[in-house]
Amino acid sequence: MTYKPPAVLPKTEYQRVKELKQMLIEGKGQKVVQKVIDIALDDNHPSQMAALKMCMDRALPMSVFEKTSAQRSAVTINITGLGQAPEPKEVIDV
Repeated sequence: MTYKPPAVLPKTEYQRVKELKQMLIEGKGQKVVQKVIDIALDDNHPSQMAALKMCMDRALPMSVFEKTSAQRSAVTINITGLGQAPEPKEVIDV
């Protein structure tokens, strides 16, 4: 009978991200981050836009700007002519 190693489940995305974070913390993560920032600040670097996007995505993730229907902001426009002010009308949420 031959030896058969135990089955190993594939890593989930969460496990991979956790492993990558640990590698960055224990390894040269600070140097990697500094390099991205240096590239983002270098106007002559060909990858400046990609580095700027990486920095901005981490500083202001798109989820900050996404709104649910409950968070929708209302816009009210009042246009009046000269003279007597009109009576306010009913506001309708669009």
